Amino acid sequence: MIPAPELQIEFAAALSEIRQLLLQDALKDTIKRLDIPTLDRELAQYVPAHSLQQLAGFSLRGELLFPVPTVLKANPRLLGYYRLLYGYSQKEFYAPAVAGKFKGMEERSILRPTLAGDLQTLCEELCHAGAQLLTGILAQPVSQALLDDLTLLTLGPQLRGGANVRRGTAGIIQVFNAIRDIVSDHLVTADLRRMTVRNAAGRTVLIEFAADPDIVIREELRVDSYRNIVAIEVKGGTDFSNIHNRIGEAEKSHQKAKANKYVECWTVVNVDRIDMDMAGKESPSTNRFYRISSLAQAEGDEYGEFRDLVVSMTGIPTAS
Repeated sequence: MIPAPELQIEFAAALSEIRQLLLQDALKDTIKRLDIPTLDRELAQYVPAHSLQQLAGFSLRGELLFPVPTVLKANPRLLGYYRLLYGYSQKEFYAPAVAGKFKGMEERSILRPTLAGDLQTLCEELCHAGAQLLTGILAQPVSQALLDDLTLLTLGPQLRGGANVRRGTAGIIQVFNAIRDIVSDHLVTADLRRMTVRNAAGRTVLIEFAADPDIVIREELRVDSYRNIVAIEVKGGTDFSNIHNRIGEAEKSHQKAKANKYVECWTVVNVDRIDMDMAGKESPSTNRFYRISSLAQAEGDEYGEFRDLVVSMTGIPTAS
């Protein structure tokens, strides 16, 4: 049997977040906030003139390929964009002898004041590497899409290396999207991590990612006052031998949720062979257990119960 494309689901989830943090989308948002004459002066200072002319020939601005201090000070995470664009892995780029002291820029968006002078040197060296890259790819038309593709070629192995870490996030997103499909006709707002619906009583119901548990459903009673309805803990690991530990982790989360007066606590797992009776004994705080595979298929008795309870708990209008 062909397995579920879980790795690609994980990649899609990670890529969506990374685009907002440190790829071209993040670069464009940062440039909007900058003084363009200052940016142009720095590009002229750090980038070889012929390289800027070559980019101009393709109707591209210099910062798409070349980092300068103004950009990296405004958004330190963008160092990761240029690292990916130039094809450097995190391991080789952030080696102590290369750019190790700048690692906090990409990971935590922090540029220590003591590194301001060193940042200029880093930009000079990166712009030199960027000029070599540009010369090497001139055999084909240079475009934003090509530069984006180059970052993704470096990002792919990086994502694959951290796939196990993100498997849990992918599972949460699958459950979140299953709920979104159920309430789609009543959505008021929605983004990648939060959505709101209007229930039959005219109140706003929030469905959102949380730190612990993973997804929560809350009804807004008035400004900054909520009724906690459902806490959902998602365990995205696929290793059957570790299911007991994951159920135990869910129980700890749900005990906190019960203390916070959540009406219902649900646990969703990514192991199809789970013994529901055993799971109920190991997590007595869990009111309902579901499997990601059942929710993803959007059919069958298990999904039907999940759908009916989401509708009931959110209080959205049902077809008469």
